[in-house]
Amino acid sequence: MAFISVSDEVANKSFTYVENKFITKYLPVLNAVAVKVYLYSLYLFQSGRPNSSVEELAEKLNLTVEDVKAHFEALEELELVSVLSASPFEVKILDAENVSGTPKKFKPEKYADFTKAVQSIIKGRMISTNEFREYFVLLEEYGFEQTALIMIISYCVNLKGDNIRLPYIKKVAKNFAEEGVTTTKKVDEKLSAFTSSTPALLNIFKSSGITKQPDIDDDKLYKKWTGELGFEDKAIIACAKNFKIKTVEKLDTNLEELYKNKKFDVKEIEDFCKNKNAVYSATLDIAKALGVYMQNSAPYIETYVNVWCDLGFNLNCLKKIADYCFKNGRKSFEDMHEFVSKLYDGGIVSDGSVDEYIEKTKIRDNFIKTILSACGLTRKVIDFDRISYEKWKSWNFSDEMILEAARLSENKLNPVSYINGILSAWKNEGKFTPDAVSSSVRPKGQTTKADIERHYYNLRHTAEDNAEKALNSALADSEYANIRRQLNELAISLAFAEVKDSNEAEIISKQIKKLETDENKRLKELCIDKSDFIPRYSCTICNDTGYTKDGSPCECMKKFITTL
Repeated sequence: MAFISVSDEVANKSFTYVENKFITKYLPVLNAVAVKVYLYSLYLFQSGRPNSSVEELAEKLNLTVEDVKAHFEALEELELVSVLSASPFEVKILDAENVSGTPKKFKPEKYADFTKAVQSIIKGRMISTNEFREYFVLLEEYGFEQTALIMIISYCVNLKGDNIRLPYIKKVAKNFAEEGVTTTKKVDEKLSAFTSSTPALLNIFKSSGITKQPDIDDDKLYKKWTGELGFEDKAIIACAKNFKIKTVEKLDTNLEELYKNKKFDVKEIEDFCKNKNAVYSATLDIAKALGVYMQNSAPYIETYVNVWCDLGFNLNCLKKIADYCFKNGRKSFEDMHEFVSKLYDGGIVSDGSVDEYIEKTKIRDNFIKTILSACGLTRKVIDFDRISYEKWKSWNFSDEMILEAARLSENKLNPVSYINGILSAWKNEGKFTPDAVSSSVRPKGQTTKADIERHYYNLRHTAEDNAEKALNSALADSEYANIRRQLNELAISLAFAEVKDSNEAEIISKQIKKLETDENKRLKELCIDKSDFIPRYSCTICNDTGYTKDGSPCECMKKFITTL
């Protein structure tokens, strides 16, 4: 029978998991109360109570808060935990380093001079036996010469002060060891090299408002900035100032960004930052003009504004376009993107050409308003009216002839469709002047091409209008409208990602599939059939055009003619 086993009841209960390496290495040598503190900390975290306080832990173990903190400090010296904050008191449980075996025993007399030297350097506190043991590990397992490690400890104390903690010293020492710097000569050379860059780092930190003292890690980054990336000190300072940087990590990130965009000169950096700030500000103005709330501007800048700028539109021009879009019912970035793309396709990019286009559009819309009024309509001008007007002009009809057709369509069912039928008939009959149509009367009982075109136009318009109404009904629901908006945005993002980054495209595709599932679910809740968004034509053969795919008259047209 096994030395240890458990009952079924125990096997089915919850447990607190402890690393084997804690049991094999630390349990035999740790103070019993420290073990209790460590195990109860594990229990609190694994049972879903990480926000418990040190006071609660002390009460449960019948200890004082000061005793608990002292035991955590002892655990920290062995790198079993890390004290993150003194007030409020916070700790992080760490992974033990060695898989098995008790902490190695060292002969104190072997390191007598070393321990005296280290204690004389760290004057702010008494060094514990466990801490000295960790230094001995560094000497024996990492191969440091005693003088070399003393130099590293002295450097750390000079940088951080007498109350410096063991984990920082070990981190620095291990960084040295990773670079093969373990002898007194090599440590001296590395510290000398760091000392030579310290004035430059101090100047950069002072100029940018970084309050910390430079350390070895900062020296590594400085050598990267000036060596690998090729920045001069003045360029690094310009980056820090223009990006309003307060941390070394942020400075490194922004220098990487400048390197990626090939901006190395101070003026180039200043211009880059100004433009970046200008784009951010312009994006806010565009969103305000469109009536769009942005929780995070970054996706809008990347997906839309930067793309528009790459097409050649300047920021002031984009603001004017946003204002125009809002006034004409285009109240989202995707709607504006569609309009901007239309302008670009037409070669309308410069400030002047955009102004001219907008002015012409205003004049056109005013005339279309006159047309609608002439045929008895008082509604606003919509895109369908604009498309119809452009089509009529492409048929070589003057505004006078279009207005005449509008007068003839007054009080008719679907008057705009009626105008289309009249003008289509006049076009096929070659009548482009008022005189040519003044005596044009259809004999009773005779079917004209205009009648046929008007009939099919009305059928198509009714089907398409019903589909549009169904979609608008769904969009009236804010939840569905939000899903639809996200799908439109992701569709645009996917188009760019498919060109630039296949991995990003795959991620976006998955997001789209998820949203499509949400879309179908919401439509079901609204009792709306998605198929209603597609026009339901009365004839599925010709889709209410009157003609089959090969151009022959459809059977439905023949039936229609016989009914007249």
